Amino acid sequence: MYSKELTKGTLQPIILKLISTRSKMYGYEITQEVKRLTSGKIDISEGALYPILHKLEAKGVLETEKVYIGKRVRKYYSVTKNGMETVNEVTNEIHDFIETLSIVFNPKPSSL
Repeated sequence: MYSKELTKGTLQPIILKLISTRSKMYGYEITQEVKRLTSGKIDISEGALYPILHKLEAKGVLETEKVYIGKRVRKYYSVTKNGMETVNEVTNEIHDFIETLSIVFNPKPSSL
């Protein structure tokens, strides 16, 4: 599992990208899907997940829907139409960041 220090800045893009690929997702589902996709290397705690979801909801990037399942209420998150622009921006930024890290950690012999 990656350290919290290493993943901290990437959680928001990861969460946004994952939700954008589905019609809607709920919190526990998000944490489990990230864990599954990364073979357990990225484990998002509820303490990290929900502040990010609430922040994105407040910015209008995400919208919520409450669904009653028996006596329980499950809150689903989905990306708003305007939020898709944010998803594209953070996706492009994270791709650029990965390329930059690759330059630093895999330098070509001529650049040393």
